[in-house]
Amino acid sequence: MKVLIVGSGGREHAIAWKVSQSKKVDKIYCAPGNAGISELAECVAIGAMEIDKLVAFAKEKAIDLTIIGMDDPLVAGIVDAFEAEGLRVFGPRKNAAILEGSKAFSKDLMKKYNIPTAAYEVFTEADKAIEYLESKAEFPIVLKADGLALGKGVLICEDLAQAKEGVAQIMTDKKFGSAGNKMVIESFMTGREVSVLSFVDGNTIRIMTSAQDHKRAKDGDQGLNTGGMGTFSPSPFYTKEVDEFCKKYIYQATVDAMKAEGREFKGIIFFGLMLTPNGPKVLEYNARFGDPEAQVVIPRMKNDIVEVMEACIDGTLNHVELEFEDNAAVCVVLASDGYPVAYEKGKVISGLERFKDTDNYYVFHAGTKLGENGEVLTNGGRVLGVVAKGTSLKQARLNAYSASTWIEFENKYMRHDIGKAIDEAEE
Repeated sequence: MKVLIVGSGGREHAIAWKVSQSKKVDKIYCAPGNAGISELAECVAIGAMEIDKLVAFAKEKAIDLTIIGMDDPLVAGIVDAFEAEGLRVFGPRKNAAILEGSKAFSKDLMKKYNIPTAAYEVFTEADKAIEYLESKAEFPIVLKADGLALGKGVLICEDLAQAKEGVAQIMTDKKFGSAGNKMVIESFMTGREVSVLSFVDGNTIRIMTSAQDHKRAKDGDQGLNTGGMGTFSPSPFYTKEVDEFCKKYIYQATVDAMKAEGREFKGIIFFGLMLTPNGPKVLEYNARFGDPEAQVVIPRMKNDIVEVMEACIDGTLNHVELEFEDNAAVCVVLASDGYPVAYEKGKVISGLERFKDTDNYYVFHAGTKLGENGEVLTNGGRVLGVVAKGTSLKQARLNAYSASTWIEFENKYMRHDIGKAIDEAEE
């Protein structure tokens, strides 16, 4: 098979790495890709949102399967465009990707089908939102831009003054662009956050192993929200009881709700869960692999990822049993100092060769490019994801932090407490 992967981050590198192990695949393309992906795939200079060009490329090269890694093209309808030309593509259609594309849609869906989530209200006018905050809100409270905002459109406000400032940022100043044309205000939930990824074929859902992300830029969960500074898998807080509850009230219920709405979902559903004192509740849905969750989940997966994706497309996922290794993985993101606000690019990266031919250690490129002389340069805020496996979460964390010292570049920055919750779980 010839496979095309759409995207350029650490998630797409992890997908490309896994696809390269499939016995069914002999050629991989990635658009636009990055320096790390270029070792596994032929990178093509087409942007993820250049949908017409991607369709034309897939036809020209007779691509057998296209895998969409990113949220923006899914929400924009890339799957529909590929299907209209008779091309096989993995990911939800536009009318199903709205599960991630509109927070208001997903909240309304959960309310209608009794899927546990926080209480909320939806607003399209800033003054109405402020009126609600002044009269009915309990603090802290959460403001969410309705549309896609690179994982950064969620504000937790401690008091009315912060909340008013948040409304101004999202709805008036349009800090997150058109994502803020509509806004969700929801009750603040307390508890452990857990991420659970799943494969879906429209009817059947198969759950992957659990993970936990670290969104804040600085140690101790301080600083601004980022796209994710590190992850670990599995989550020690995702117990058998939590799994049984979610299977009963959340996972299949979401797939069935989408089908009932005439929005059959095929692809990946990412469940962002909050384990509250009153049981698990859905924080958010994503319609694709998380980044950097994919970097710890995919390396632990035993199945051929291409076979699983094809089963999702063909509606035969009920014949597939997902298998994961009985171990753990931790990802530490190496970023450019100053991320997520302002940072310099173009710094030379050294030490990447240390990861060649080492079992259980991986480096997934997120924001890199090749320089004129073939050297690898930084090209983004999140630069690399250093991943290590271990027999336990503690061992995997030790291994990941050890491996993070193998790599050097000017303005290298990382958090030093990824997986700190692992210790708390043992107390």
